[in-house]
Amino acid sequence: MAADPITPAVSDRICRHMNDDHAEAVLAYARHYGGLGAAEKASLVAVRAEAMELDVDGAKVTVPFDHCLSDSEDAHRTLVAMLRALPR
Repeated sequence: MAADPITPAVSDRICRHMNDDHAEAVLAYARHYGGLGAAEKASLVAVRAEAMELDVDGAKVTVPFDHCLSDSEDAHRTLVAMLRALPR
């Protein structure tokens, strides 16, 4: 997949993929990085260079990245790294 700038269209593509194929990861982001350990439902609503926006049990939650994302490949690497860093 070619690296694309983080535009609203790219954000929508990432969100659709994550929500459709990796819903358990999105919930894990909310619980761990969002500090909402009791969260029951989460969806990714936007990816910006600085942070991801989640809807967690009806509330908006912002999870900042540890760096400014450069493109869609960086977003992929970062989301995977964040998931792998979670306690097992």
